[in-house]
Amino acid sequence: MIVRTTAEITGTDREVADPKGNWVSKRIVLGGDMVGFSFHETTIKAGSINEFHYANHVEAVWLIEGSGTLLDRETGKTYPLGPGSMYLLNGNERHTVSVDEQMRMLCVFNPPVVGTEVHDENGVYPLVEVPVPAPEGELAGRHRA
Repeated sequence: MIVRTTAEITGTDREVADPKGNWVSKRIVLGGDMVGFSFHETTIKAGSINEFHYANHVEAVWLIEGSGTLLDRETGKTYPLGPGSMYLLNGNERHTVSVDEQMRMLCVFNPPVVGTEVHDENGVYPLVEVPVPAPEGELAGRHRA
């Protein structure tokens, strides 16, 4: 069983901020937790416009606070976002999130992120292999005799 709070993640390497200062993501569950997905709480700043493209991941997002607009850059279609909105990027869609009122959202990624990923110039997270932890009582790279 894993129990974590966002308070204990704050200020650790599980809290990742956009270099532009537009968003902060608290990575509550990561690939190293070995559950097959990652789970994040992301806050996006009011007035910001954010381009993303998860070419290697499926992402589900549930907005719990704030408002704005989602643009599907593949189709040009826009969607209003507010508390209770959910969007699923199941086709690796390039998308833009424009924020009117600061947004707080809960996000699930599959495959899971490991926590070290950063968006490249196209807003893409690279696919990073999840390191497999050594069995309890063993050191990585060592085997029992």
